[in-house]
Amino acid sequence: MPLRLRRTIVGAILCFALGACCALALAAPRDALAADAGVRMPTRGLPIRIPPAAQDTSVSARRPIFYRGLPYGSESLVNPARLIVNGGFGILQFDGRDNRFEHVAFRRGWNRVWTDVRHPVAAIEVAGWKEFVQTEVLPFSTSRKSARYWPNYTLHLIGGGMSWAEMAEWYDQHGFARPSAWAGATLTVYHVLNEVVENDDQPGPTTDAITDLLLFDPAGVLLFSRPGVRGFFGHRLNLRDWSNQPAIDFAHGSIENQGQNFSIKWHPPFVGERWSAFYYFGNHGEGGLTYTRPNGSAYSVGAGLVASKLVDLGQGERTAELLPSAGFFYDRNGSLLFSVMTSRSKRNRVRVNVYPGLVRVGPVTAGAFVLWNDQGEPAGGITLPLLPVGVAFKR
Repeated sequence: MPLRLRRTIVGAILCFALGACCALALAAPRDALAADAGVRMPTRGLPIRIPPAAQDTSVSARRPIFYRGLPYGSESLVNPARLIVNGGFGILQFDGRDNRFEHVAFRRGWNRVWTDVRHPVAAIEVAGWKEFVQTEVLPFSTSRKSARYWPNYTLHLIGGGMSWAEMAEWYDQHGFARPSAWAGATLTVYHVLNEVVENDDQPGPTTDAITDLLLFDPAGVLLFSRPGVRGFFGHRLNLRDWSNQPAIDFAHGSIENQGQNFSIKWHPPFVGERWSAFYYFGNHGEGGLTYTRPNGSAYSVGAGLVASKLVDLGQGERTAELLPSAGFFYDRNGSLLFSVMTSRSKRNRVRVNVYPGLVRVGPVTAGAFVLWNDQGEPAGGITLPLLPVGVAFKR
């Protein structure tokens, strides 16, 4: 196939995918944002009136949707550095990956990612165009081997787009000029670091970085740049950042309890205001139910599957081994305060997170976590809202 034709096909695929995202954004109902009329949000049990949004449609010009500055729970830990750590090193929580920094080949990972991004056609043609489109782009297959598109849509398109909007709101509320640009820079560091760490052991070409960095990551920003889309996910689906509390074990030079996670609560019109369909996702996916009390406190339970390790399929392709998982969650006004997760994975058989605000000693509050592996060996840590990472310890 001539090089010019191959490049044309690459451009056509990218334009088609981005065009589909634009169509979805344009089709989103404008009233989903619910900003022009104002909404009522329970905070600490008291109804607070949120004023109507301004006419400017930029992220920073409208009232906050994803980052509301709550001083408790998972939202109190939101900041750019923590996002980069949680997302950039998320793959190191997998079984089979050493979570010590000295065992991450950053230079080799960077060379792999840079080479693939500069020469996408060569990387795609290793397994073929049909394989690339069917397994990485089009969400039609349901087999474990062929459904590698799933994290592309959940973590990169939806999760990445929401993280960009959340960061833009964070920068805006902290007085930064051009908050959307700062958010874009933050997401770029996060996504590139994620690809470098994930592909540090790949000897040959792979389409992973191509699919993420050139397609789904920018598509997520484009998608969530639309006010209607942000309102749909923020108000209709109650999409929230429920990421873990990363911490560094300085004695072993390792990172513990990292991971970028999100939650969705959808209120079906036929079940009343108290009950919601619940979905919790990251490198996993658990579905279940949420019960919300009048004061804004909510209890959620879910069960599903977690990606425990990557399995090599050959020709630069990998998929995830999936194992059963389940969890219980307690949040207040969408900010996670407590969670316990269990799965059949070796490294994180049980994971308990207590977020700042659940326990206070006078004016002081902090977060904490405890992990147990399949041998019953514990690891723990403490986090503070002012610091990007906490301190971990284990035997």
